[in-house]
Amino acid sequence: MRWHSPTGDGVRVDTHVDSGYEVPPHYDSLLCKVITAGATRDEAADRMIAALGELVCEGVPTTVPLHLQILRSPAFRSNHYDTRAIPGI
Repeated sequence: MRWHSPTGDGVRVDTHVDSGYEVPPHYDSLLCKVITAGATRDEAADRMIAALGELVCEGVPTTVPLHLQILRSPAFRSNHYDTRAIPGI
């Protein structure tokens, strides 16, 4: 697996994964948790967009595209978003 964790001010990544890690066939889908902080909600969201853009996780599907779509949506940015907007929920 090719792996690169995002870095930067206000970015924290909790994971056990590193480049070369072999994902077992019955793996826990939470391979990493990315947390961002900022002086404002918008700053934290912008940092998350940047962090997810920097994240490299090759070898398994991820939810990164969904999270980027949510973070960039006008409803999320205006604080009018909840989980009912996610398909299947």
